[in-house]
Amino acid sequence: MSISLTDAAIHRVREFMAREGGRALRVGVKRTGCSGWAYVVGLAETIEPGDHQFEDAGITIVVDAESLPLVDGSRIDFVIDGLNRTFKFDNPNATEECGCGESFTIQ
Repeated sequence: MSISLTDAAIHRVREFMAREGGRALRVGVKRTGCSGWAYVVGLAETIEPGDHQFEDAGITIVVDAESLPLVDGSRIDFVIDGLNRTFKFDNPNATEECGCGESFTIQ
């Protein structure tokens, strides 16, 4: 089981952590959107019991137990497209994404 970051994502997470603090990058999912699941990315102040931890380039990534099967093996990139700046997931578990790219389906 693993979650990894591209160089662009590592740079962005380090910027956020330097400015905002935080102990780790928290990655998860929530039910929403056209296709059923949406990614949730934020900084974690604490690591909760049951969280799974991964390390990439000195950054701790935490994922709750319920989200892990849905994001396991994902590679997270940080993409700038015009005025839009977002984390983009390359998730081997996703079988479909909605047209706007905000949500995904697992079968």
